Amino acid sequence: MAPKETKNGSDNPGEKFDMTEAPSEAFDRQEVIVLLGESHGGQKQKFLPIIRSGNGKFFGLGESNTPSLDQMEGRFAQILPPKAATAENRALAQVMLKVKGVTVPQSFRSRFDR
Repeated sequence: MAPKETKNGSDNPGEKFDMTEAPSEAFDRQEVIVLLGESHGGQKQKFLPIIRSGNGKFFGLGESNTPSLDQMEGRFAQILPPKAATAENRALAQVMLKVKGVTVPQSFRSRFDR
């Protein structure tokens, strides 16, 4: 996804992006938390604006006013493999973890062993 060519955080299309001003120092910056959820059936995203009090401390999260996207790309998107792991794949992963000395809590195993 190509970035919009706008001034740091501005929603005015056509306004030139100011390369001399760091986004973190822009007076009109918008801070958000991005929630990403993925399953083999699709993706969901939600952008929650961070609300700060007058002294700059965290106050809360606002309502998402961003329309949902069809697809999200990036470092933390599309992490799941295209299809669910087979029983053979899961057994191999468990053996590899055991060889590496990683112990998996029973509560975790009971939720994901199917």
